[in-house]
Amino acid sequence: MAPQYTATVTGTAKSPTRLDVQIRDFSVTIDEPASLGGDDTGPNPVELVLSGLAGCLNITTHMVAKERGIEVRSLSVTATGSLNPQRLMGRPTEDRAGFQGIRLEIDVDADATPEEIDALLVAAEERCCVADNLMNATPVSVVRAGA
Repeated sequence: MAPQYTATVTGTAKSPTRLDVQIRDFSVTIDEPASLGGDDTGPNPVELVLSGLAGCLNITTHMVAKERGIEVRSLSVTATGSLNPQRLMGRPTEDRAGFQGIRLEIDVDADATPEEIDALLVAAEERCCVADNLMNATPVSVVRAGA
């Protein structure tokens, strides 16, 4: 069996919208902007999902580029997702609670042709753990602590 990596984060609610999260040796505050009832003390959960996806694609793009002998001089990622907050707010809607879609625009300056960069991005997307979790059904279970 291949080695496994298990990620664990622990959060403590500081308010109805704020959660202080411990991630290894890092502390992150998750909150909603004032327009959504929060105090704007940190990014909100869906912004963190987009950040995680952008970060993962940065890592996998650089990994694949190195494997292919492509020098990446610079890389930037813009991730955008839109959702309808009606289900979150408990209001009737046919829309799901999450993003209707996510678009990532990756600007890569590398010693490669546009076709090689396109192939690089396809391979990076295929290998990105976060993209995999977002594109495929991942079982999620919510249970009471101690149950």
